[in-house]
Amino acid sequence: MFVPVIMAGGSGTRLWPLSRGNYPKQFIPLCGDHSMLQQTLLRLNGLDHKPALVICNDDNRFLAAEQLRQLAKPSQVMLEPVGRNTAPAIALAALEAVAHYGEDTVLLVLAADHVIKNTDAFHKVIAAGEQLALQGKLVTFGIVPTHAETGYGYIRRGETVNSDHAYQVQAFVEKPDAATAQAYLESGQYYWNSGMFMFKAGRYLAELAVHRPDILAACQAAMAVKTTDLDFIRVGKAEFTACPDDSIDYAVMEKTADAVVLPLDAGWNDVGGFSALWDVASKNTEGNVLKGDVLVHQASNLYAHTEDKLVAVVGVSDLVVVNTKDAVLVAHKDKTQDVKKIVDQLKQANRSEVTFHREVYRPWGKYDSVDNGQRFQVKRITVKPGAKLSVQMHHHRAEHWIVVSGTACVTIDGKEQLVTENQSVYIPVTAVHALENPGKVPLELIEVQSGSYLGEDDIVRFEDRYGRS
Repeated sequence: MFVPVIMAGGSGTRLWPLSRGNYPKQFIPLCGDHSMLQQTLLRLNGLDHKPALVICNDDNRFLAAEQLRQLAKPSQVMLEPVGRNTAPAIALAALEAVAHYGEDTVLLVLAADHVIKNTDAFHKVIAAGEQLALQGKLVTFGIVPTHAETGYGYIRRGETVNSDHAYQVQAFVEKPDAATAQAYLESGQYYWNSGMFMFKAGRYLAELAVHRPDILAACQAAMAVKTTDLDFIRVGKAEFTACPDDSIDYAVMEKTADAVVLPLDAGWNDVGGFSALWDVASKNTEGNVLKGDVLVHQASNLYAHTEDKLVAVVGVSDLVVVNTKDAVLVAHKDKTQDVKKIVDQLKQANRSEVTFHREVYRPWGKYDSVDNGQRFQVKRITVKPGAKLSVQMHHHRAEHWIVVSGTACVTIDGKEQLVTENQSVYIPVTAVHALENPGKVPLELIEVQSGSYLGEDDIVRFEDRYGRS
């Protein structure tokens, strides 16, 4: 049995405005009814494995926990206080696995944002990888290339290892130009670097001790002071922040003598941008991928996605059109890698759209910022059954809550009351208050805020069941 280690800390900037800092692509159902994280875990069904360890950042912890809960699959979530690339993240997972199961435990390291269409082929290669890992090899999975791709790194294979299907890793190669990529394809000696790995936890740590002892020492120090918080494993923030930033490729795989590559031909795609999303999606006879309320006329090879309004597209081809509640993207399908340039501009301008959707998920539910103006803001709030917002107070705003459906248990300055459909309640400035859904169905309410400052940082928490106070 192996331990799946799911790396879920990416930001997915090339899929903006769908993917954002607080709701990145691995948590979005881009290719089906389940999110990409959920698809990654469901893809393991039929394989004999221990509970998965999902690694993500602190901001996305409740999103990850909720999506795992929906699958009802035993798993843990480990939180990175800061991003330090793949070598340290995998070291944390390896140390955790050794503590629970021993040094010979095999880890299967997967990214949470990949598409793999042929699950049977994937399972066969994973089974072969596990056997090689048990022999002490550090296995990477090389994607059999289908075209001369310049957006991926490559792996050059060497001599065969133990079978006709595994090869020594001769070299990891950076992203090539078009002519070099074509030469790689024609040689048959190169694979796309998938970023998926399999090895014994103890073997990985031993190689890290040889090649990057500074990374290992920092991760050991961070794990020595780890704590558990609800569903989460928290490592030492100061200790992990001091860890060097490096990828597993540079830190270990390029240096070890035991790196092995297994070819994987299973319909893999890393969905790195909208053109890749168009590639893997089902299309109509005109080559269009249409999501939501989209009408087209004399248009072809489109990726069109809308969340909340009708989008009409006429007389164009090879475009990406994405409408969310607060942003619209129009791009040529061949230029979608440059969407990250727009994200850079948003960051430089400190625009909230780079991080937040209009609809924001919280551990207790979600809220949608419906309208705002000078000294007012309107939100639609959804509270899950049994969930409770923190006991809190605001210095600069008052709030009106109007219940649309369900029943709210509202506490204001120690006085508790039930508020039902079509009833409302007023919370004055500086009043200590809390909102809870005691019912069995979601609580829907409209919140109207008024005051001199309406920022999310005007919250003083006194008590919070989700560890945020």
